[in-house]
Amino acid sequence: MNKHMVRLWIGMLVVSCFVSCVQEQEKEFTFQRTSPEKQGMRTVGILRFLEETQARGIDMHSLMILRHGKVITEGWWYPYKPQHRHIMHSVSKTFTSTAIGFAVEEKLLTVNDKVISFFPDDLPPEVSPYLEELSVKHLLTMSVGQDPAPVFTHADGDWVKLFLATPIVNRPGEVFLYSSYASHMLAAIVRKVSGQTVFEYLQPRLFEPLGISDIQWEIDASGNQTGGWGMRIRTEDMARLGQFYLQQGRWQEKQLLSKDWIKEATSVQIYQRDELTLDEQLHDNWAQGYGYQIWRCTDNAYRADGADGQFIVVMPEQDAVVVITENTRDTQQTLHLVFEYLLPVMMDGEYAVEEEDQEELVSLLSALSIPDPFRTGEEIEPLKNTTRTYAPEANEMQLQNISFAFDEGGDCRLTFTQGGESCTFLFGIDAWRYGETAKKSPYFLNPRRNPEGLGPFAVAGYGSWISGDELQLRLLYLEDYQQETCICRFDGEGVEITLGNKVVRAKITH
Repeated sequence: MNKHMVRLWIGMLVVSCFVSCVQEQEKEFTFQRTSPEKQGMRTVGILRFLEETQARGIDMHSLMILRHGKVITEGWWYPYKPQHRHIMHSVSKTFTSTAIGFAVEEKLLTVNDKVISFFPDDLPPEVSPYLEELSVKHLLTMSVGQDPAPVFTHADGDWVKLFLATPIVNRPGEVFLYSSYASHMLAAIVRKVSGQTVFEYLQPRLFEPLGISDIQWEIDASGNQTGGWGMRIRTEDMARLGQFYLQQGRWQEKQLLSKDWIKEATSVQIYQRDELTLDEQLHDNWAQGYGYQIWRCTDNAYRADGADGQFIVVMPEQDAVVVITENTRDTQQTLHLVFEYLLPVMMDGEYAVEEEDQEELVSLLSALSIPDPFRTGEEIEPLKNTTRTYAPEANEMQLQNISFAFDEGGDCRLTFTQGGESCTFLFGIDAWRYGETAKKSPYFLNPRRNPEGLGPFAVAGYGSWISGDELQLRLLYLEDYQQETCICRFDGEGVEITLGNKVVRAKITH
């Protein structure tokens, strides 16, 4: 019996301990809510942060600020709501590295174990010296040595075999190169040593104790969680992970993961940008060092970081956690605003409540909304109490049997068949309306992404009459913030529908 099988048996023996801990919890954990001033934070800084993100046109979706373990500010930009899951992108990596931490504590592996030892049947015909040297720690610290980093698609099949066959041109541990497939390898290793996927493995150890539920996580063609991306959770669940790390692995009086692991995982293990000057490094949140799938920040903070601005920022010196979901390419800008406006107003003790600022904050948070995509002109009368059905001409989108049903308030229910599947969406007129769909968003056009086992997907629909015969519809996929815009131009005999660069013409049937 090899060492990994021995470790697997040991790990199975300790699973019952985690299950027992979960069963002992008699009630679900809930964060306390309080005012910023009671936790030593001035409301004016939060106001300035919100005003600045709005002034810069940042597409914010949610914000949650915790101080001393209590929620002092939370807000969602309508139509996003607290119950909606949000795509995490690379925040998923931090969950995967946390699973490695548990596996290390259960003695299922060590960070110095060689990667090839877990996959003896998946190795290339010739194992290079660098591949032989590759360890779990090199995966955790993005220092595999491959260049460029590999890119695989769902159709490529076994990503583990493909990864191991990708040449390593730099000695492992010496060069930082971000690779989501290094994170995927960590997920595959967890499955090898535990017999469970990362999701299954974390259930009794992290998700259930912290009260994180309603999770989605993409899988690869072999049934592994993707590891480096593809998780969807709620904003408050992000905050729970941040608070768990801030408390050094402790949760509700139980030490779930050792302080030593948290310290090791959040410390600098490798630097990313040696080409920068010392002064440039001091102000660059992408040059403060990298831990175990965790980024270091300025001001001795650290973060889980996902593409387009998904952040869990942990500030140990301020005893604070800041969680953000958004959709922006300039993620450095948002982080800069966090450290410019929020961190400086976190002080020791309590402030006297600034009632005027507090009232302004409450008002601002209650009115948060993403910008309206378009707007019906005041002189335009929307269609009401009308149903129109159309038969499309042959088209590359495979649209069939299109119907528009407008209710007494003008809201539009669009139904069509595409590729043999029927879909119905509700669009409010100059307002968002919620729904669900099995239809995949443009997020899944990326060939590495996989919708299997996910859905139905939460959506919101918004429509406006641009003129008397032109209706514009926006479909927002809330869980991955992708969107589709449909332009419908009606005439007496039919409708012309434009979706992206594709046009469909259809004749009215009744």
